[in-house]
Amino acid sequence: MRLVQRLKNFENQYMFIKWATGGDYGKLVYAGDDFIEFHIVNLETMEYSETVFIQSLLILEVSVGGADVARVIAEVSANLN
Repeated sequence: MRLVQRLKNFENQYMFIKWATGGDYGKLVYAGDDFIEFHIVNLETMEYSETVFIQSLLILEVSVGGADVARVIAEVSANLN
């Protein structure tokens, strides 16, 4: 199974993605065969800082769980109130 096919199951969820020129926490909006759309979260303000379109072949690492991702989810949720 290809990574992009697997990422389709995690659309609209927060995660950490590392790609060829960077890496950040954010929300996966769309995962397609040619690119993914990723909304980056500024960790200081917990607001969306930018949207990036990453070519699927450049993705090196994806973390959908763990303590850091859970912290980002909790802080973003706390700011929604």
